[in-house]
Amino acid sequence: MSSVTEEIKSKSEVYHGDQICQLKSKELLREIALPNGLLPLKDIIEVGYNRETGFVWLKQKKSTTHKFEKIGKVTSYATEVTAHVEKGKIKKLNGVKTKELFIWVTLSDIYVNDPPTGKITFQTPAGLSRTFPVSAFEVDEKSTSIKEV
Repeated sequence: MSSVTEEIKSKSEVYHGDQICQLKSKELLREIALPNGLLPLKDIIEVGYNRETGFVWLKQKKSTTHKFEKIGKVTSYATEVTAHVEKGKIKKLNGVKTKELFIWVTLSDIYVNDPPTGKITFQTPAGLSRTFPVSAFEVDEKSTSIKEV
């Protein structure tokens, strides 16, 4: 069941269709000063953003797994990913797990330091965290650019 109610949708910017949703998800990451490759979702069917509360959601047709090659980390994204965002931070993240050794670990927060240090930190609900270079989560805009219709 979706955590995104009609009431939330009525107060938010909502987009449908993979092409525009890919564009909007990257715009959002740029707007909050996080790397543009942080949400490598596929077949996105809906993206929504309530600027007043910072609540964001992304829905995709099926869950996906992505390997961040530069750091060798595998991350799983559920069919629905939700979070609260602000400049340099993603908080109360739901729907994202990363593989550590042989277990999947839920992520709850992602943030970059202010002033920027070139590092990004991923935190679990238990407070454990790992830090990586921001560059490991950036993608070349030219090779992945989406043409607007």
